[in-house]
Amino acid sequence: MVRGSVVELDLPQIEARKQTLEAARVELKQHFVGIDDIIDDLLDYIQIWYLMPEILSRPIIINLWGMTGVGKTDLVRRLVKCLNFQDRFTEIELSNVDSTAWQTSVSEILESNNINDGESAIVLFDEIQRFNTLNPDGSPIQTTKFADFWELLSDGKLSKREKVDLDHYLQDYLFQQREQKRQRDRGQATGEEESHLGLYEAQQLKDMLKLDHDILDIADMSRWQMIEKLQQAKRKKQIYEPIDHAKTLVIISGNLDEAFSMATQTSESDIDADIFHAFTQKITLVDVKNALSRKFRPEQVARFGNIHLIYKSLKKTDFERLIEQEIQSIADKTQDKFGVVIHIDHSIHQLIYRNGVFPVQGVRPVFSSVVDILETNLSKFLFAALLNHQKTIDITYDFTTAEVVAIIGSMTQRLPFTGQVDKIRQSNLQDTVTNISVHESGHALAYMVLFGLAPLQLKSKLADSYAAGFTFPHQIHETRDTLVHKIKIYLAGGLAEELVFGAGLASIGRGHDRQQVTTLAAEYVRRYGFDPKYQANYAMDEAYELNKFTTDRTIEKMIARLVKETVELLKQYQPLLHDLSWQLAATGSLEASQAAAIALKHNLTVQVREEGFLHIPNYHQILQEGLSLPDTEQG
Repeated sequence: MVRGSVVELDLPQIEARKQTLEAARVELKQHFVGIDDIIDDLLDYIQIWYLMPEILSRPIIINLWGMTGVGKTDLVRRLVKCLNFQDRFTEIELSNVDSTAWQTSVSEILESNNINDGESAIVLFDEIQRFNTLNPDGSPIQTTKFADFWELLSDGKLSKREKVDLDHYLQDYLFQQREQKRQRDRGQATGEEESHLGLYEAQQLKDMLKLDHDILDIADMSRWQMIEKLQQAKRKKQIYEPIDHAKTLVIISGNLDEAFSMATQTSESDIDADIFHAFTQKITLVDVKNALSRKFRPEQVARFGNIHLIYKSLKKTDFERLIEQEIQSIADKTQDKFGVVIHIDHSIHQLIYRNGVFPVQGVRPVFSSVVDILETNLSKFLFAALLNHQKTIDITYDFTTAEVVAIIGSMTQRLPFTGQVDKIRQSNLQDTVTNISVHESGHALAYMVLFGLAPLQLKSKLADSYAAGFTFPHQIHETRDTLVHKIKIYLAGGLAEELVFGAGLASIGRGHDRQQVTTLAAEYVRRYGFDPKYQANYAMDEAYELNKFTTDRTIEKMIARLVKETVELLKQYQPLLHDLSWQLAATGSLEASQAAAIALKHNLTVQVREEGFLHIPNYHQILQEGLSLPDTEQG
């Protein structure tokens, strides 16, 4: 309750809302997987808005950023339901692209949803990245649509158009009344002397003047009463003041590929989900603001505020828990509807994970794979169970024969089934896999020798229509030495092929590697000045065009020298290269611990470090040792 400038708090109401908020916290955590910290932060930030909106002087603005499929929009929708705000909630997707939509302002959209009244409401601006105001080249986009979005973020106030509307309606009805009077003066009956407003006009009047009257009572007004109401409103200057949205919870949601650099790897199902998770853990508020600055002008970036909740990519355990929840849900529904108890073996969980988890795409492919792998086959088994009056079904997957196996009472049914992604993996020819295995083992060997680390993951058989592989490194703090190490690692793939198969059989898979080598070498010389003979920065335009600078010959010589050094490195550890290649070709995949064990057999000891580990020199210790004084200086 508000009296004058003093706010009186309704303590019982606040306590009841606290309980609702905590109940929402529990419910949301039960439904969503892997975002407990996001849920906690979101509910903590909205607490003041939900418990005591009267004390707010500007709206709470919360930003949700993450890759697709992590549960941004769904979280907001479920929160709205938990708080019983469905009638005070709207979703808005702004766009600066030409559209046939008649609404061109946020105020109009809120008005059409009956929440442009200054009372408590929740507004979700979803997919905000589509509302960019800068082109990719940094030039501004000329648009006048939804300009008041920035007003809302700035001070929480939206301009009203009632003055124009009031004048229009008032003049219109005065004109109608004059016409009716003229007809009466001429002795013509109009039939509208005692006419009343219709429901449509009554709703317009109620919204425009913010009347507390019941809509039916307003509809019973005569037109002269309506005119009087409009004239009274014109005399009250406050009718033209902007709407104060201090009690509006503004939630902004979007995908920022500029911050989540791995977001473009949407087809990648073979990279360990924990690796993606570790990289997204490193994304900070600064990264988000930098990404926003590529889409919006600086003053607009500032209006997003500083409450930015950053979703991490889901971990392997999160996907496993999600699969378990979906399977349990299917089992429960089957028992409730048909009275049949089903037991799902862990092999089905594995099959769904292998074919349904694309870490960058979030949860949606998992749901699709549960339907494809489990529900489709279950329907056939369930029909057999009901037909034979059986009450239990045990389902497993035989990876050897590629069959889904169901034990229905005393019967056994086997259905041939190969996952969609597994089919692609199996299509890779062994000779192609072997070629890729040697190439990736060359990268991995150089990485282990130069950095003393086992690569996070080593793959030569991927779920890709084009046979390919990868060696996934840790995060490396770049120095003069590490730039050289990286060049050697890139070179080692193609050079390993030459060493094992002969130069004539080396594949063209080195193309991308050589591009990276050339870029790194050019940066070494041109950007960073690590070559003492060339100290000017020749890369200010971000381009590395060959045959343009005098440094090109130096870069060529540098790469040629590093090729020789890399060949010597591979020859020194040639038995390890063969062993690593053979093991990778046989399995198509090696984890860090497996690669480290193979290296140890050949007297090379490397560390197995977790995802997200940063390889960086011990600068602190070096400085500390440099500051220590010898004992001879004492006394």
